[in-house]
Amino acid sequence: MSLPPTSPERPLPGGEAADADELLPLIEDGPDTDAPASTEAGTPWSVLVVDDDVDVHHATEIALRGLLIEGRPLTLLHAHSRAEALALIERTEDLAVMLLDVVMESDDAGLTLVREVRTRLRREALRIILRTGQPGYAPELVTIRDYDINDYRTKSELTRVRLFTSLTTAVRAYRQMRAHEQTRRGLEMVVRASTELSKLHGMQLFARGVVNQLCALLGMLPEGLICAQAGLENEDDPARVIAAAGQYGELIQRPLHELGLPRVQAALERCLNERRSHFEEGMTLYFATSEGRGLAAYIDHQADLPPLDRHLLEVFCSSISAGFENVLLYGQLADQAYLDPLLHIPNLNHFLKCLSELSMPDAKQNLAVVDIDSFASINDMLGHGFGDALLRTVSNRLTSSLGERCTVARVSADVFGVLGPKELVDAEPLQRHFAMPFLVQGQTVRLSATMGLVRLGQPAGAGAELLNDAHLALKRAKGLQRGTACYFSAEMGQDARTRMQLLNSLRAATGSSQLFTVYQPKVCLQTGRALGLEALLRWRKPDGELVPPDRFIPLAEQAGLMSVLGSFVLHTACAQLRRLHEAGYPHLTMAINVSQAQLREPDFIPLLADMLNETRVAPACVELEVTESMAADDLNLMRQRLEEIRALGLTAAIDDFGTGFSSLSVLRHLSADRLKIDRAFVAEIEQDSRIARMVVNLGHSLSMTVVAEGVETPAQRELLLQLGCEEGQGWLFARPMTEPDLLNWLAAQRP
Repeated sequence: MSLPPTSPERPLPGGEAADADELLPLIEDGPDTDAPASTEAGTPWSVLVVDDDVDVHHATEIALRGLLIEGRPLTLLHAHSRAEALALIERTEDLAVMLLDVVMESDDAGLTLVREVRTRLRREALRIILRTGQPGYAPELVTIRDYDINDYRTKSELTRVRLFTSLTTAVRAYRQMRAHEQTRRGLEMVVRASTELSKLHGMQLFARGVVNQLCALLGMLPEGLICAQAGLENEDDPARVIAAAGQYGELIQRPLHELGLPRVQAALERCLNERRSHFEEGMTLYFATSEGRGLAAYIDHQADLPPLDRHLLEVFCSSISAGFENVLLYGQLADQAYLDPLLHIPNLNHFLKCLSELSMPDAKQNLAVVDIDSFASINDMLGHGFGDALLRTVSNRLTSSLGERCTVARVSADVFGVLGPKELVDAEPLQRHFAMPFLVQGQTVRLSATMGLVRLGQPAGAGAELLNDAHLALKRAKGLQRGTACYFSAEMGQDARTRMQLLNSLRAATGSSQLFTVYQPKVCLQTGRALGLEALLRWRKPDGELVPPDRFIPLAEQAGLMSVLGSFVLHTACAQLRRLHEAGYPHLTMAINVSQAQLREPDFIPLLADMLNETRVAPACVELEVTESMAADDLNLMRQRLEEIRALGLTAAIDDFGTGFSSLSVLRHLSADRLKIDRAFVAEIEQDSRIARMVVNLGHSLSMTVVAEGVETPAQRELLLQLGCEEGQGWLFARPMTEPDLLNWLAAQRP
């Protein structure tokens, strides 16, 4: 729709070669009030005039001279052919409108140019006004329908007012399309920037990325900083710079009040205090967080920002505020995942990460695990609160003494991991940290520590493997002497691998025919007559190798397999005893070893009663053997279980007596029927019989029958008889036998 003219419309000449003198009077007539009243200068709108008639160029230039559209002047560009126009469009970025003649060097030159502009050059925003003096060559209806143009005018009707009206409409359309395009591109940049930033999890790394992305959005080199408000990450943190770029790069981690840049400091303080962005005197953007504490970014950008750019920055700030929230949350999760909550030092996960990040063997570094000796006893005697305080004190001494060159972590309850230079992480310097007493809650405590160390100079596996090597060395040191240190060696690793292979094989053997029981007779020392049997577990691998019990029983104890194995032996032995009774040996008893793991099971006694009923064995014919060390570990449990066992009608025996450290103190508290002298004391009885004599006398004083294990010579048997020992077992009488061999042996015993 055309604006109403204030003077009679006089059309421009419609010929393709109008005379300039004829055009001049016509273009002098024009709108008085149609043009905007503003005379404010601005960036000119670029208008391309494409016509093969130079007079049309001249007339158009005169007609549009001095006109403003939305407060901005016009700049005319000129082309006289399709090819010339195409080249000019390709090299001119911000072209608003093209006034295009339809017929030039060919009848369809103008329409061909329209197709090329839209399809090949992809210039959708450029507005096109077709002008023609020969409408028959391009009918208006068809042209408007088939071509993306804004207006189609014959030169005969295109007065100055109508030209201005068409241009104004086209410029406004161009401005709107450009604004939409800029908004789309800006939002794409914001989304792209937000996506890139979402990959950054550390606060400093994320903040530095925000500075870079902000500057990229503004089309400038990175030049700015981000300041975090006080207490954003930790309650005690002051407001400080967490990221900086360009001339501000040296300000990272500096408190806000120490910036030394009054203008920048004032802008940041204002932004943080008012919790909003400011776009004057540089640019300060505010990023809010849900905790009420925010961040402020100062960007050294002095030019005024158009409203669209401000809007995009506000969108960016809103999006990135959520990013800062995620980074803070990630930091909290990382603290939980990698920080020990009690000691506020790295935990096992963090330590393994540090070990895994060792890119290559480093002969200058060592790994150590430091185990505080007797910590469990301290905890039990003085309480967990004191134990926690002790751990903090030890942690503080290690971290402060070893410094930043070492990583100190808590890798288990009372074990610290240390990684660092070998001159600091070595047995002697580490032991020195425990030479002086520790002051804990006003009490002086002297501690020792046992350590396992690994030299990192040779190729090694992943972090977990390195730490496992250190624990192997620690275990070796504990086995040698508490308070010492041991280095990992290849032999330890091989031994551990062998044990692991053996354990895996044992797990596979459980429930198979590889595990079986043998029986060693227990005889009267005086007559040699069989009184009973002891059931013993054996393991023959598929290749025929017989694995000694002293190799696989400790493994089974460590792996928690003793309950399964013990239950198997108990059931198998009772079933065997039933068959022996039915075979004509009703006087025989069966001694069966039970493990501490079995006794700790709450349903052990009911299961034992069910098993006796199932196998139909008289309880009095079954004797359960426990070791002295088991009683010392948990006297109350042992006393309760032995009373329950005897209440079922079974008898009980104390095995391996004399090998522990608290024999006399625990024995008087236990309800047992037999006391077994350990084979070690029987073996030396010919040289020194004092311990054997003491055990026999002690057993008799407690009304127990005494049994000697490992009797191998007639002399040993004779000496035991002299001491008053009633029963014995050993190779002198019979080796452990399978059922067929046992039946043959028993048959040979019959008179």
